[in-house]
Amino acid sequence: MSAVTIKDVAQLAGVSPSTVSRVISNHPKISPATRKKVRDAMHQLDYHPNIMAKSLVSKNTNTIGLVLPYSSDNLFINPFFSEVLRGMLAYANNKNYDLLLSSARNQREELEAINRMVLGKRIDGVVLMSPSRDDVIVKKLMEYDFPFVLLGRSLEYPDVLSVNNDNIKASFDLTNYLIAQGHQKIGIVTGKPELVVSEDRLSGFQRALRQAGLPLNPDWIVSAEMLEKNAYHTISMLMNAGDRPTAILVIDDVIAISLIRELAEIGFGVPEDISIVGFNNIYMSEMSNPPLTTIDVGIYQLGYQTIQQLIRKLAGEDHPSKVTVPHRLVVRESTK
Repeated sequence: MSAVTIKDVAQLAGVSPSTVSRVISNHPKISPATRKKVRDAMHQLDYHPNIMAKSLVSKNTNTIGLVLPYSSDNLFINPFFSEVLRGMLAYANNKNYDLLLSSARNQREELEAINRMVLGKRIDGVVLMSPSRDDVIVKKLMEYDFPFVLLGRSLEYPDVLSVNNDNIKASFDLTNYLIAQGHQKIGIVTGKPELVVSEDRLSGFQRALRQAGLPLNPDWIVSAEMLEKNAYHTISMLMNAGDRPTAILVIDDVIAISLIRELAEIGFGVPEDISIVGFNNIYMSEMSNPPLTTIDVGIYQLGYQTIQQLIRKLAGEDHPSKVTVPHRLVVRESTK
């Protein structure tokens, strides 16, 4: 039996072979009805386009590179990343794009991975996650004039294509919720200082305290890294001091849930002795003990919109340079 050709698909669908080619290439000017007709014919004939031959002609790979943040060994322990990846894959698969994942242990390896993918012409565009201050990868892609999108934002290049939450406002809202509950002594567990998302969430927290005329005790600022290295000592010092916070805002739900467990081990109840709030609203937040009050950042939508905006850019379609995914407060039982 001879192989099915693009002409066979065109004949069954009642269109020209060039129209079938445009559907395969996700041409934006093909109507949804025509697209469906051609896809149905391809499915009926079990036709699979020769992607390698197509890429040689069009110089497109239909592949997007995804650069994972450092410490990717533990990356998928945090449900945030698996959920954001689920959103990315949903849109990519719908547009017949593949994702090429790359991990690195440090900035040098990250840069090498970018060079392999871009200079090796393996990909059409890049997604950068967790951009940092003075990000050398952003600078390199700008030098190459290569299409990319940030999941987050760049401080140095504010006009690059990006999908993000308003993390300053989200942190501001979460802190104001605690203040509205009567808390005047509020601490914070911060993330890596070089990450823009950490800086934004700390900024929103500080702004809310300033506007309410409340103090920020430096002893109530704890880094996630300190907790990871010696949680027992760090929490004991914080909770057994003469002046201690009545509530703590934590930059990530996974860390917040871990903090609740550590507090219980040294004899402090949540929210009886201290209120805890987190960020991201991962599925574990509702199942923690007690269920965690948190900010829902729309994780799936962050991933979906990130790939959507990049593919629109690659297709030459109109697209906003910045997309902000809305957040919402989810109140549960870890606060009083």
